[in-house]
Amino acid sequence: MSDNIKETTASAGWRENKWIRGAIPALLLHCSIGTVYCWSIFSQEIADAIGHNNSSVQWAFSFAIFFLGMSAAFLGNFVEKDIHKASLIGTICFSLGMLGTGFFISYGMKHQGSNLALFGIFLCYGFIMGIGLGTGYLSPVKTLMLWFKDRKGLATGLAVAGFGAAKAIASPIMDKLDKSVGVDKMFMIMAGVYFVMMFVGHLLLKKPAGWHEPQNKEEKKSIISVIKTRPIGNYIGIWLMFYINITCGLAIISQEKPLVKCIGLFASAAMVSTVSAVFNAGGRLGFSAWADGLKDRNTIYKIIFVLSIAFTALVIVSKGISNGAGNPLLIALVLGLIFVVNAGYGGGFSNVPTLLSDHYGMSNISAIHGITLSAWAFAGLTGNQMATFIVNHVGKFETIMVNGKEELVNPTGYQTVLYVTLGLYIVALLLSVLLVKPSEKALEAKKEK
Repeated sequence: MSDNIKETTASAGWRENKWIRGAIPALLLHCSIGTVYCWSIFSQEIADAIGHNNSSVQWAFSFAIFFLGMSAAFLGNFVEKDIHKASLIGTICFSLGMLGTGFFISYGMKHQGSNLALFGIFLCYGFIMGIGLGTGYLSPVKTLMLWFKDRKGLATGLAVAGFGAAKAIASPIMDKLDKSVGVDKMFMIMAGVYFVMMFVGHLLLKKPAGWHEPQNKEEKKSIISVIKTRPIGNYIGIWLMFYINITCGLAIISQEKPLVKCIGLFASAAMVSTVSAVFNAGGRLGFSAWADGLKDRNTIYKIIFVLSIAFTALVIVSKGISNGAGNPLLIALVLGLIFVVNAGYGGGFSNVPTLLSDHYGMSNISAIHGITLSAWAFAGLTGNQMATFIVNHVGKFETIMVNGKEELVNPTGYQTVLYVTLGLYIVALLLSVLLVKPSEKALEAKKEK
């Protein structure tokens, strides 16, 4: 009898364990979908394989981020009601999108220049995978905050750090597969791997037994009415500063490789990319864990924007991009900018759900977080494209020698990108200070003091 009781207790223990039911499934889901950022590593090879230019192929990534944000915005209420169905949809759509991408790359290899191949990649990597990204991203976030009530920032930071670290983890594996079986089959194999990982995460994911979703109208308010519980400018401020942080982050991160060329570190470009991915993941975990100890989580955004403004201004004033090659101090400044922007970019993601929960409560957090992720959708279309437009239309390309090969760079164009992002970071800081009011939690903490 006692053995049966022990067995039952042990079984109940793992079923109600916050790490098994919250943290591990969140990491399995986010470490899988975060590989969307690996697209830039293979985009040129894919473009050459299917007979299209790289700028056309890059739209697949932009579409993926756009539909991530929009699916999160429109399916937030659905995720709120049933995390199991949402995580299953995320698993199926992400894996199917990756499998289809491999199929259309293979088709494009046999039919060079085919518009059908390009459209198929947009459909699979952009639209289908985008839906998987949005639902897969949202599903574990609220669950984590419910399991880790006292350390919500640490919990969400842990999961979202998995999304940021996915590129660093997956890119060497995908690169080896690419070299051994080809880029098309690599996508097909990884589709199977990620299906297994995400499906296990889907099976494990579970809200705490003591949590019951609001059912009646008195408990369950509409998203608009929830947003109106605070001054409307408060939510507008959160949305805009989130959008600006992503836009600036993507603008600089998308130019990371040419920036490294300009300062003479092209031979170390892979290492710089790996370190920047670590900063991205570290910012997601570190900034959100730090915010747990602050009275007002919005303080973290102020810190992120001040650091980003400082490093951007230093690189602009010192002309580190143009004069950095061979100068250790300027090289350090440019690398510092890349790493700080990556950390702030990641920290912006991990802090937004907890900031929203402090302001608007937990009952509708998946839905309101989903709507806020629409900022990511629009930033995905504007960040990379804005930087590319500026570099192509401001200044002129110069030839530099890299490992005995001629490479084209445009230091004036990159410098102009920094002027634009500096202005946007200043706007974001003003929004954070003037529009985003202290939460009730922050005001209570201030009164107690």
